[in-house]
Amino acid sequence: MSFTVSPVEKADSKKAITHTIVNNSSAAASTTVATAEATALSIYERLELDKLGLSVDAMKYAYKGYEQLREKGALANSDVLTVVDFSQSSRKKRMYIIDLKNDKVLFNTYVAHGKNSGLDYANQFSNTPESLQSSLGFYVTKGTYSGKHGLSLRLSGQEKGWNDNAEERAVVVHGANYIGDHRVSSAYMGRSFGCPAVPQEYAEKVINLLKDGTCLFIYHPSSRYEQESTLLNG
Repeated sequence: MSFTVSPVEKADSKKAITHTIVNNSSAAASTTVATAEATALSIYERLELDKLGLSVDAMKYAYKGYEQLREKGALANSDVLTVVDFSQSSRKKRMYIIDLKNDKVLFNTYVAHGKNSGLDYANQFSNTPESLQSSLGFYVTKGTYSGKHGLSLRLSGQEKGWNDNAEERAVVVHGANYIGDHRVSSAYMGRSFGCPAVPQEYAEKVINLLKDGTCLFIYHPSSRYEQESTLLNG
């Protein structure tokens, strides 16, 4: 690890001290990022998430943003981290619910993307109402309600311009009959209006694991998102 310290100016000791503090803060921030990435990789390897198909980048970014939210006190329940990996086919089980406290995968299942995000693969994303597309980024789960899809889970998008219209768009976790094992032989799974819908038979289980203040991250290898995300670059 290297530290860069600005030259000390004897004529202005306060300025010299300020320079030193700024640079040490930058070094501390770099250390924090490196530690988060190392922790994410350790979890990834211990839980053998590669064998379940999860992208290593999805896990690294998910944990980094999760740490930011946890440190801000945004998570009422920081034991659970959910990663949705939209780099995968819709016919893959691309939702991963991870118990960080007990170091295990609680559940791995299918999850739908928005109908205007793509067919088998999601490749277009939007935060705009009526777009019928999925939105990338970090969410904090809220409470449940019973709607037209049965038990559903509200989501609060945490990234302005990326997913902060989630509640206005009624983007929620809910069950759906158009996704599940019975659709694996199709060209693609059924799609939603932008919601991360899960198989109907597992909806109650998934929602009860996620509800009330856990972190949900929707990933896609988007260079623009990676550059602009305030949680990944905070």
